[in-house]
Amino acid sequence: MERTPFRALAAGAMAAVVALSGCGAQGGNGGEGPDGSSPAEGAGAGDGDSGGGTPEALDFTAPTVDGGEIDGADLHGKPVVLWFWAPWCTICRGEAPSVMDAAERYDGEVEFIGVAGNGATDEMKEFVDSTDTGGMRHIIDEDGSIWSGFEVTIQPSFSFLRESGTFLTYSGKISEEDLDQRISEEVLG
Repeated sequence: MERTPFRALAAGAMAAVVALSGCGAQGGNGGEGPDGSSPAEGAGAGDGDSGGGTPEALDFTAPTVDGGEIDGADLHGKPVVLWFWAPWCTICRGEAPSVMDAAERYDGEVEFIGVAGNGATDEMKEFVDSTDTGGMRHIIDEDGSIWSGFEVTIQPSFSFLRESGTFLTYSGKISEEDLDQRISEEVLG
């Protein structure tokens, strides 16, 4: 009998949790942020990089909405903001303009990448087109493993990757001002 790897089982379980959590659930894991978002320090990416190699959370290769591919290892050591969204999430759709504005403000300093989950690829393409976020790359997280690796349980969520290889994930809606502050403190600070 073939055994299913633990990582695949964990990713499947996380995908189920994400699907059941609903769009824009406020507060995530405790509501520590002023806007109801909650931080989670990067286990796996933050603490799991003991040998100077690629953090576990960045151990992926995934297709993009535009037909390309992203290798997570290429993001290691770079300032990156990952925006986790779902194509049917009205809160994600509503915050898309401010995410794209931030991506344009920090162009050349911080890369913004969308991580789409819980939907079909054609729905993801429609979301990118209708929200005018095509100026960013968007990963298709087909099995939920990338969301799981960054401890994302609801959408929208953001993971702030530091050049040190660690990350901090905030779950829930985030204001444009708070996004700027977190980029300044968590990514560029």
